Amino acid sequence: MKKERIITLPNPHLRQKSSKVHIVTPETLKIIDKMKAVALDWENSRPHEISAAISAVQIDQLERIAIIRSDFDDKTVRDFTALINPQIIKFEGEINYDFEGCLSVPDVYGKVPRHDKIRVKAIDVDGNEVRFKADGFLSRIIQHEIDHVNGIVFIDHIRDEKDAFFKLDEEGELQPLDYEKYIKNNHILWD
Repeated sequence: MKKERIITLPNPHLRQKSSKVHIVTPETLKIIDKMKAVALDWENSRPHEISAAISAVQIDQLERIAIIRSDFDDKTVRDFTALINPQIIKFEGEINYDFEGCLSVPDVYGKVPRHDKIRVKAIDVDGNEVRFKADGFLSRIIQHEIDHVNGIVFIDHIRDEKDAFFKLDEEGELQPLDYEKYIKNNHILWD
């Protein structure tokens, strides 16, 4: 699968809640494989970024599935862990603001508030329930992906639109993005 399969705003499916997966089937596993292929194809086209995670809705499959990269620091490690029906069962720690981007909001970054610790429940690819704690960047990524399966996009968390959005320059550095121009040219609608 190619990166072109990634749906982007204003596609209305990104604003819909995804359906619960009742049984892990061969079709579920095929969706996960497609997600991995798309994430890696996208990453191959981006010299300064990694594909940290992706949810099924981003390839237009409205199922509660997310895959999270196993190693965020090393692009040569191309493994992902699938979380089926992921949910946060407890928010902990402090709320921190940090930059996020999204494959479905191309070339836009913004500072998003997230809890720095969470407790998560999900199903693995074998159909077993898993529970774990996540903190730091992993916590942020999981919250981002769970938002996706709930029809929420990271830009929905950004309240101060003026001077709040950024883009990467050719050297991989964040630069302010002209908010009004971007909205007009890309027909983006915030709720």
